[in-house]
Amino acid sequence: MAPPTPRTFDELVAEGAAVPTEGWDFSWFEERASEARPSWGYARSMGRRLARAGAVLDVQTGGGEVLDFALGTVAPRRPSLLVATEGWPPNVAKATELLRPRGVPVVASPDDAPFPFADGAFDLVVSRHPVVPRWPEIARVLAPGGTYFAQHVGPASVFEVVEFFLGPQPEENRNHRHPDRERADAEAAGLEVVDLRAERLRMEFHDIGAVVHFLRKVVWMVPGFTVEAYRDRLCEMHERIEAEGPFVAHSARHLFDVRKPRA
Repeated sequence: MAPPTPRTFDELVAEGAAVPTEGWDFSWFEERASEARPSWGYARSMGRRLARAGAVLDVQTGGGEVLDFALGTVAPRRPSLLVATEGWPPNVAKATELLRPRGVPVVASPDDAPFPFADGAFDLVVSRHPVVPRWPEIARVLAPGGTYFAQHVGPASVFEVVEFFLGPQPEENRNHRHPDRERADAEAAGLEVVDLRAERLRMEFHDIGAVVHFLRKVVWMVPGFTVEAYRDRLCEMHERIEAEGPFVAHSARHLFDVRKPRA
């Protein structure tokens, strides 16, 4: 059987530009891009925490995919109270559709607004890839002895892609989201960091359509990205992938296990 006809630059770009970007389901990237996963297996680890918790808040749930998966690993052992927040309207709708059958309400709450919950309401707060961890608010809604268990994006994550399009970035941008800074901010809010782990993980983009979809989905990587504005650089990257193989980048992730003191 003859091998498939290679797709052109324009075909790949058009495909990447047409795929919906709502939610945090990355299954479209299968065989087109890959990312190594952190060794701690956040979603399954979250599931084990959920099985032991009574009242849980999932902050910035995205499309609800991670929470849905975690709940699936522990059913029917689940918290008696479980609620999620999300700030981006398309994701609020998507998360509601996914989580409502599990009995989880999704509260539309801007990422920079105070959490719409009482002091000490939760014994577990979880979050996967929050835009900015709101440490004072996390401390406020945690009950004494409660835990914040989250996976954050680390410094200079996927900056090989960022700098390909934007050029060298200042050191302040590269060190944004540094785990040491976040540890200091958590402790300043009165929280105790029980465990903090960080890993840097290999990513590969196998075609330019995957790059286009990634930059449309993760909008803070190249702010204001459009195919038209970056067509020349996209064409250069496409030619590089065709000649040398996958474009390699590295994501940064760190895991926080944080406790609110009882006293």
